Amino acid sequence: MPSEITDVEKFVAMSAKAKYCLVKRLKETVKLKLRTSSQLYTLKVEPLRADEVIKKLKCEIQEK
Repeated sequence: MPSEITDVEKFVAMSAKAKYCLVKRLKETVKLKLRTSSQLYTLKVEPLRADEVIKKLKCEIQEK
């Protein structure tokens, strides 16, 4: 079961240990899914802020 994170800085810090980050762009939000070896973490952000967050991530980015 995925865990939802609300803190952007914590999500970015966790990306250092992640295998990849999946970006799913919806109409009203952008969903970022961070896959680690044991857990899936999700973060929902506004579309205007999403590119700023994606640039900070330290793992492979996969757009869906």
